[in-house]
Amino acid sequence: MTPEIFVEQVRQAIPTGLQAVILYGSAAAGDHLGKQSDYNILIVLERLGVPELKALAAPTQAWVKRGSHPPMLFTPESLRESGVTFPIELLDIRDAHKVLFGDDVLAGIPISQVNLRRQVEHELHGKLLQLQSQFLLTAAQPKRIVELLTGTLSKFLILFRAALRLYQPDVPVKKREALEALSRQIAFEANVFVTIQELKDGRRKSGTVEPEVLFAGYMAAIQTVVKTISNLEKGADK
Repeated sequence: MTPEIFVEQVRQAIPTGLQAVILYGSAAAGDHLGKQSDYNILIVLERLGVPELKALAAPTQAWVKRGSHPPMLFTPESLRESGVTFPIELLDIRDAHKVLFGDDVLAGIPISQVNLRRQVEHELHGKLLQLQSQFLLTAAQPKRIVELLTGTLSKFLILFRAALRLYQPDVPVKKREALEALSRQIAFEANVFVTIQELKDGRRKSGTVEPEVLFAGYMAAIQTVVKTISNLEKGADK
């Protein structure tokens, strides 16, 4: 099912009170990989209660059955509040989106830079702790280490792109370009992430790398970024 067909089904299900349907993420940014990627949709409604949820149930079930995530649902008020509570996610959506129906409701939503710094540090630190714990479950087996690296890469690249926002107002939409830009602001080895991406994409064979060495470089780079962002926050909060 294409996003356009889904929009038509949503419009039929919600004939009044539908303010916007927005495509965001890789499909809007030009990074979409066909069957390897899903579509991400944001819907804004005047009201969001049980009647609206029931009306959207059928088109959403058909949409999810074809491989995409359920849409994110907002009212205009809750969307504005997300600029305070979820600045990373909202900024990423705002940078790479396409209005499929209605108004561009993302324009003009204020973003708190202080809250952005705090969320970046919190998310990075939490994901680093998870990474270290997950390594214990690999039993240091090369194949499982590679699976851990490729399975966690995307989350860290998203957070690195968010971290770049603390240094410059405009950031590249594509994760690879944002990674390289952040490495110019914070001294860490970006090639580690490039190698893991090549493994994930199948452009490099796992036999050409030493998984433990690659993991050590990966963890060290993340630790460097976490420490730098933490010090940045301390300076900003004085």
